[in-house]
Amino acid sequence: MKNLFEKDTFKTAHGELEITFIGHGTLMFKFQDKIIHVDPWSNLSDYNQLPKADILLLTHEHHDHLDLEAIDIINKEGTVIVQTEACFQKTGAGLIMNNWDAKSLNGIKIESVPAYNIEHKRENGEPFHPEGVGNGYIVNFAELRVYVAGDTEDIPEMKKIKDIDIAFLPMNLPYTMTPEMVSEAARIIKPKVLYPYHFGNTDTEQLIKLLESEKDTEVRVRNMS
Repeated sequence: MKNLFEKDTFKTAHGELEITFIGHGTLMFKFQDKIIHVDPWSNLSDYNQLPKADILLLTHEHHDHLDLEAIDIINKEGTVIVQTEACFQKTGAGLIMNNWDAKSLNGIKIESVPAYNIEHKRENGEPFHPEGVGNGYIVNFAELRVYVAGDTEDIPEMKKIKDIDIAFLPMNLPYTMTPEMVSEAARIIKPKVLYPYHFGNTDTEQLIKLLESEKDTEVRVRNMS
């Protein structure tokens, strides 16, 4: 498996932030000499060929977001696993962050925010992602605020999420948001750059059209299906 991934770079007051788009809900950030992995999944990458994690963010416990094999490979002495309580039940190690917690780790401030479904549910009526179980994360790279939403819909709590420079919003039906929901979330959060991610077969062109009048938000589509 070759790791030929798209990358974008953003300037901050304290160096460049490099974002590697691994796919699905999986990302890697490089800032100064720190590596942050988000929801690593072995289906997408040979993690033996990627740098090990200083910080590992797990949004929730589903198998395509919490992969013990990938975690074992990128773990090293000093790696901090940031996760939900449900994730901790599987990893058995690391730091639990509940919704609205904030921690400074290796000089990087991380905030956890809610991620859940209201409309989209399983046949038994259970939401695909129940309230209070999953996390989204806001990662502060110097003055640059990056919001990785996790598996969520355009929930009311998004109105509390402020000053976002870069947002990753999921658009994978039926588990997360429709393009209409993502566009509504974008209008609430007002990120400078919006990456739809974890979008499966959803048509990203729909989102671009829905947000074409929002001149303050640039929609960038990368290979994150």
